[in-house]
Amino acid sequence: MNDTKKKELAVAALKNGTVIDHIPSDSLFKVVDLLGIKSIDNSVTIGFNLDSKKYGKKGIIKVADVTFPDTTLNRIAIIAPHAVINIIKDYEVVEKHKVTLADNIYGIVKCSNPKCITNNEPMRTHFHVIDHENVVLKCHYCERTEVKDKITLK
Repeated sequence: MNDTKKKELAVAALKNGTVIDHIPSDSLFKVVDLLGIKSIDNSVTIGFNLDSKKYGKKGIIKVADVTFPDTTLNRIAIIAPHAVINIIKDYEVVEKHKVTLADNIYGIVKCSNPKCITNNEPMRTHFHVIDHENVVLKCHYCERTEVKDKITLK
């Protein structure tokens, strides 16, 4: 088998479902957790540290016969703001778009301030996105700023 054919086989084709591409390798398993992939009964393919001309190394997730709601997929933007969503039908990409980071994030990110009310009372976190490009969040309650590389998911 020649090198071109081998590269094409790096990740198997998908008949129907969702492909999440251009995930930074260091964020891949956070995305898996964020989407609840472990509890999905359908076939899932995860590619880790795949070559990418644009990013050097990347991750990819393929989920057969599942189309996630945009609200779920856009959560990925917190840790993988350049991820691309591909919806596949009969082996063809019928829809392709980048994830978008909402203006407000609820219940996904943990505030790093130990004195924040969200860490001391049973309440949902709420962050305002103050920089969409660099993923900078501000806690609604204590106003602590969280930056992309330091964000902890709940």
